[in-house]
Amino acid sequence: MELKQKKILIVEDETIVALDMKSSLSNLGFEVTNIATTFAEAIKSIKENEPDIILMDINLENSKDGISTAIEIKKSKNISIIYLTAFSDEETIKRAIQTNPVGYLIKPYKIAELNSTILLALFKAEQTSYLNNTFNYTPIGDNYFFDEINHELYYQDKPIKLTPKEKQFLALLIKSKGNIVTFETIEYELWDDTTISSSTLRTFLYRLRAKLEYKL
Repeated sequence: MELKQKKILIVEDETIVALDMKSSLSNLGFEVTNIATTFAEAIKSIKENEPDIILMDINLENSKDGISTAIEIKKSKNISIIYLTAFSDEETIKRAIQTNPVGYLIKPYKIAELNSTILLALFKAEQTSYLNNTFNYTPIGDNYFFDEINHELYYQDKPIKLTPKEKQFLALLIKSKGNIVTFETIEYELWDDTTISSSTLRTFLYRLRAKLEYKL
């Protein structure tokens, strides 16, 4: 892995801490794209020079916090996020989990711990990228990928067992590209135009959702 080609954005409002982190990361062979201290600076920096990983402090003074910043970023970019924070309370951790971070380090942390967390995040990202680029799988959010040719669903690089109708249903939704799929279309495509009850469809959807780790 060529670390010098891996770009990291630091989002940290304490200047001394951020500069020390930048120096440590540079010594480890990473490229630091920028140091952002607020929500607005982080969003702007990503647009100008998109990083591979974001090191995100949760408590940002005079700004939306790091978790809110991550939520906004995830709306348009699938960038790996590692939280660096002094907060370890259950409520904060639960909020952070909703953004699907690749790491959560409690301050103070050792640089070796930060380095290993970054390396693991890069490894996971490369696995996901390999799966997408090599097999032409379609990303559908939250590290899920769908093989439109064979109608197979994967979470990162792990296959998820689906019934034939569940595969047909996902293929139908992906093909629609965000457009509304009517009840009649679902009946026609999945049940050969056989009329089914709304409760049957709800049960079908419930069982499919139960197989997914995240709500898509």
